[in-house]
Amino acid sequence: MSRATISLPRSVAAHAILITYTVIALFPVFLILINSFKARRSIFGAPMAPPTPETFDLVGYRMVLTQGDFLTYFQNSFVVTVASLFFVLLFGAMAAFALSEYRFRGNRLMGLYLALGIMIPIRLGTVAILQMMVASGLVNTLTALVLVYTAQGLPLAIFILTEFMSGVSDDLKNAGRIDGLSEYRIFFRLVLPLVRPAMATVAVFTMIPIWNDLWFPLILAPSEATKTVTLGAQMFIGQYVTNWNAVLAALSLAILPVLVLYLVFSRQLIRGITSGAVK
Repeated sequence: MSRATISLPRSVAAHAILITYTVIALFPVFLILINSFKARRSIFGAPMAPPTPETFDLVGYRMVLTQGDFLTYFQNSFVVTVASLFFVLLFGAMAAFALSEYRFRGNRLMGLYLALGIMIPIRLGTVAILQMMVASGLVNTLTALVLVYTAQGLPLAIFILTEFMSGVSDDLKNAGRIDGLSEYRIFFRLVLPLVRPAMATVAVFTMIPIWNDLWFPLILAPSEATKTVTLGAQMFIGQYVTNWNAVLAALSLAILPVLVLYLVFSRQLIRGITSGAVK
């Protein structure tokens, strides 16, 4: 009884803290969504109030879909994000498998060197990256963004997946070798299915910075044909006048893919985070 009595206040306090944090984190998203369906005067007059039949207005969405080529921006962001995620997960998983499975001179040093990418922001090398892209003729191309985001996401992916792959049973992999499976088949057929929660965790943590990034699209791909969603939303923000209806509508549409990804991978994400916590 005493333990149950002691644990109940702790549980209530923990849930209260988590609920408070959730409300604080979701409040800006809620504010953006409700104001995107309101007229400009209502946004400034009552920003906290939900839209009513009198204040409801889709002028922001109409402006985004007609004035700007938002569908192209959305397509560019989708292509860059999916391609970057594919390469981050593929190369990150392969590097993690090599570091966790094979023992060679400099193994730990190589892992530490790759982990340094987590601590050093890639934006510090913006000038050098821009020079390389100019020399390679990749400025104003989606390829430049994919290369940069792949390099940006690999350190975290390798760091997380290495820990999970180290926990895969050696007996299972050795049984596959005895059955004549190649290292590639062991990797794709035996190891990858067992680390799906970790892959989902890496995918979520990698996608959000890529989708929301404004820095590299502005520097490497600012042309109209290669603009991303976040960069396209800037066209409605002026020095003196800002079209808040269009900005809020664009941001609301940009939020949707992140929400869909979380809903799809939420179970795997939670399993990956809790497994990492146990480790």
